[in-house]
Amino acid sequence: FKGTVGQTVLITENNMLKLIAALCAAAFLLSALPSHAADGPRLKDVKDAIVKIYTYHDLPDYQNPWSMRGTFASTGSGCIIKGKRILTNAHVVSEQTFIQVRRYGQSRRIPARVVAVSHAADVALLTVDEPDFFDGVEPLDFGTLPRAQQEVLVYGFPLGGDTLSITKGVVSRIEHTTYAHSACNFLACQIDAAINPGNSGGPAIVDGAIVGVAMQGISQADNIGYIVPVPIIEHFLKDLDDGRYDGFPSLGVVMQGMENPDIKKKYGMEPKQTGMLAVKVVRGSPAESVLKEGDVLLSVEDHLIADDGTVDFRDKERTSISYYIQAHQIGEKLRLEVLRDGKPQPLEVLLGRSLEKDWLIPNDQYDVLPRYYVYGGILFCPLTVNLLKSWGGNWYEAAPQELTSLLGFNYVTDERDEVVVALKVLAAPVNQGYQDLSNWIIAEVDGRKVRNLRELVDLIETGSDPFVILKNKWGHQIVLDRARVAAAQAQILATYRIPEDRSADLRKNEKAGQVL
Repeated sequence: FKGTVGQTVLITENNMLKLIAALCAAAFLLSALPSHAADGPRLKDVKDAIVKIYTYHDLPDYQNPWSMRGTFASTGSGCIIKGKRILTNAHVVSEQTFIQVRRYGQSRRIPARVVAVSHAADVALLTVDEPDFFDGVEPLDFGTLPRAQQEVLVYGFPLGGDTLSITKGVVSRIEHTTYAHSACNFLACQIDAAINPGNSGGPAIVDGAIVGVAMQGISQADNIGYIVPVPIIEHFLKDLDDGRYDGFPSLGVVMQGMENPDIKKKYGMEPKQTGMLAVKVVRGSPAESVLKEGDVLLSVEDHLIADDGTVDFRDKERTSISYYIQAHQIGEKLRLEVLRDGKPQPLEVLLGRSLEKDWLIPNDQYDVLPRYYVYGGILFCPLTVNLLKSWGGNWYEAAPQELTSLLGFNYVTDERDEVVVALKVLAAPVNQGYQDLSNWIIAEVDGRKVRNLRELVDLIETGSDPFVILKNKWGHQIVLDRARVAAAQAQILATYRIPEDRSADLRKNEKAGQVL
């Protein structure tokens, strides 16, 4: 036998008998331990840190934005981490009106509240004000990004029972994918453990540490689930260090692949060089003052960019170029190398704003009320994905094509940062002849282009002409008499039981006499 440092150990017959007796005694002691000891102390600690979340939601009605659609209840999962906080998914608590949590092995539900939420990354933090809720539980720590083929345990409370469920899965791939809650593209881990309703927010565990949070599954496939991986969660937590959540940064560049040899030759690239062509720099984005259309992005943070827009993030593992952008916090600098006019050039971009600021039509929004304005019975609102989804589950086909087609290039422009829609007309004498108009995109008010809903309100209410003239891009007009509208406005609101003619963000500052 060899000892721990390599020295030879002699075993006599007497010593061997003593060793066998000791091993038998140890085996007997192990068999006499309580049954949960077979899980190991670390697994027991994980169970103690798991909570079931009960949420009541109330959703706004985007077709009638002064109303709500009514409450419904759902359940999810979460786990206790440092700082007396509960980590879960954003979609578990979105549009919440009341939240309760229940610890593993306990029966009492305790009121909880949201501390912070990232709807983009589908993660949220809760806490409980009852002082003894966290007593006797060891918060879970964070591990590292798992490897492909690594086993993970997913803890949670899926539908079909009320007790804790633990499922084992294997990581099958790690890459950027679309998060269903926000439609944003972030790093995610695909696992072959089923993620069912109620599992959402539960931790994925390796060696007793959190490596991700159960997020979504594919209903058309068996045992394919996705977890928000630990780098995304840690970015969210670090962002909150200053007490404010800023989000994930955007570079603000629309890029095109460069696999074709002719396009490479056109932009002065060597045959073996790879990169992505900047075809559009988004107005107001961090890249606007640094990058130019026609630049070829060669590397990001010293990592070469492939012609398909991927970068290496671990040995022989690749994902989207967004990986290194999203690894930064807002306010940090990003190092790039570009090919400009055939010459390599190092650049630095200050990542000064979140990715949501790039969008002309906002993706799914949560925990906010719809914005609207009613004038002369015409309901004006900004075009959002929330509004489009009010056409139902098959909304992309059911909603008017004139609206959905704008999603093809969903970036703010020099002319507008919101699309303003005359959604419908609430029939009244003052709008006679326009009652059947709907889903009209407003291009101009009184001959001036409309940048956003706030500007539309200002143009209507400060105009001096007796008539308000609204035009769409085809030149079709809605003409309203300002005096007649002023006389009819209160009656229209009363008839349709609308409490106010505009959403709270558009109310006038009475002292200043201006729209807030």
